[in-house]
Amino acid sequence: MMDVRAEKIQKILDDLYPNPEIPLKFTSNYTVLIATMLSAQCTDTRVNMVTPVLFAKADTPCKMVKLSVAEIEIAIHSCGLAPTKAYAVLGMSRKILECHSGEVPDTFEELEALPGVGHKTASVVMLHAFGKPAFPVDTHIHRCAKRWGLSSGKSVVQTERDLKKLFPRESWGRLHLQIIIFGRKYCKALRHNVVSCPICSELSQEGRLF
Repeated sequence: MMDVRAEKIQKILDDLYPNPEIPLKFTSNYTVLIATMLSAQCTDTRVNMVTPVLFAKADTPCKMVKLSVAEIEIAIHSCGLAPTKAYAVLGMSRKILECHSGEVPDTFEELEALPGVGHKTASVVMLHAFGKPAFPVDTHIHRCAKRWGLSSGKSVVQTERDLKKLFPRESWGRLHLQIIIFGRKYCKALRHNVVSCPICSELSQEGRLF
């Protein structure tokens, strides 16, 4: 049986965003992996402006390894951390060719062994590329989960673990997108207004908001 607070939050999110769209644009398992890697400390809007330029040059590992780090960096320069990301993209592409016959692997262990791929990136790929249960936790989800009393908020690892216990597995992917969208619009890190936040205002009225 779901926690009462979690159930109320899920209902509000489902009412607001019944069919949340994936913000990153991609056309394959490989391009969703690249897009997610580039989204670190960068907006999805910016990533979607940059990836068409990069993918016009290389949208497969075979094509990507033919580019130099400098060429990749030029294509993604406006994403932030471009030198580091360019090395990671090239290294990841080489390892996919060397260890996975050019195909993006479909396990957390194999994904997280790729250069530049952490658990959050692996979770996004598992969810959106392979349709496997995952609950990627970014800064918006981490902040909201703590604010709503769903997690202690001590680390994103703990937040992910807590959210997976609270919500049904089949809702993880939808909630991941819903909370991100909600956090950006209503439950911001700065100048957060409890009264105008549909979830915080509801929880505060019931004395459930931490």
